[in-house]
Amino acid sequence: MFLTKQHLVMARTFGVAIVVTVGLASCATYKDEFAGINSRLDQLDTKVQGAAQSAESANQSAQQANQRLDQIEGRVQQLEAKPSGRQPRG
Repeated sequence: MFLTKQHLVMARTFGVAIVVTVGLASCATYKDEFAGINSRLDQLDTKVQGAAQSAESANQSAQQANQRLDQIEGRVQQLEAKPSGRQPRG
């Protein structure tokens, strides 16, 4: 049985079809892997946003504490500079 030009074209077409089918089948597995990776990235994004909100809250608390310290600093300096009119106990 001799291979004719038509048989060679048919075999080549069939081979390309097999390669394309295998390639597309592998894309489906990559699609599942990408879905898993995207899910993990979404979870990490949620955690990062929560951490950023906690950091912002801590920053605001620190700023409020610094403001309170600034408010009492003048009074502390006055008390340290002014000699006490009281006699020490004992």
